[in-house]
Amino acid sequence: MPSLGIKPKVIIVDDETNIGNSLAAIFTSRGYESKTAFSAEQAIEIVAGWEPDLAILDVGLPKMNGIDLAIALKKGHPSCRVLLFSGQPSTDNLLVQAEADGHLFEIVAKPAHPTVILNLAAHLLSTISPEAAKTPEELD
Repeated sequence: MPSLGIKPKVIIVDDETNIGNSLAAIFTSRGYESKTAFSAEQAIEIVAGWEPDLAILDVGLPKMNGIDLAIALKKGHPSCRVLLFSGQPSTDNLLVQAEADGHLFEIVAKPAHPTVILNLAAHLLSTISPEAAKTPEELD
């Protein structure tokens, strides 16, 4: 939960507009500055001019999946925390491959109660990410 007037920035990326808009409204009501994107490509455009502290990404995005988006975000914004969420068991192999490539991400299964997502977000924002200490060259 944000404190002392500092509003953590969160981007929510989900191709289901109801989920993305609902999560953005929930985070905004809890003191976060939030933006919503409905594709990985739209998210990349948004973060080009806006530095999020946290990205909540649906794994099952069309074209570029959420894991590939997470890797791209971490390269360009190493201090950004990432929380993946998915309602599709078929994305497990993508997570296994990402982990094998050295990319570790928190994941929560859809549907998840907003309190669970808010608590995970607060936890991620309160910890120092090992990835954040790496330079972009080290992330390659």
